Amino acid sequence: MKASYLETIALIERLHRQCMDVVKNELDRQGVRDLNAVQAMILFNLGESELTVGELTQRGYYLGSNVSYNVKKMVEHDYLKQERSPHDKRATHLRCSEKGLQVCRQLDALFEAHAGDLTANGLEGEGLADTNDTLRRLEGFWAAARLGVRPSYTSAA
Repeated sequence: MKASYLETIALIERLHRQCMDVVKNELDRQGVRDLNAVQAMILFNLGESELTVGELTQRGYYLGSNVSYNVKKMVEHDYLKQERSPHDKRATHLRCSEKGLQVCRQLDALFEAHAGDLTANGLEGEGLADTNDTLRRLEGFWAAARLGVRPSYTSAA
């Protein structure tokens, strides 16, 4: 079990790096030079929504990144619009600019093409759903471990 567990950790790390490389390659192909892969994924996950920096951070999609720094850079390069909350002057709301939405559309097209390619290469939705279930359970296990709790799971439900 320990060997499988360590292999899973290594795979997660490698897959994340490879995914960021794929996103960066797409940005390069599109001529986008003032945005890194993490920033592009922040834009993609924000999409048409409006969120605070805190809400973006809580979603936790951005391994090893400083969300505030990335937001500042994206505002400077006109990928994000940042506005003070009318109700709470301490909070700022973020939304994609038209330039940011263009990146979202490019990544959406890339991921749509990948989804078709996955199926053509024998990776079916059910298998990915099972993998996602396992990864969510692992995420819950690590969240509990971070708090010093030993979780137990009776089934995948």
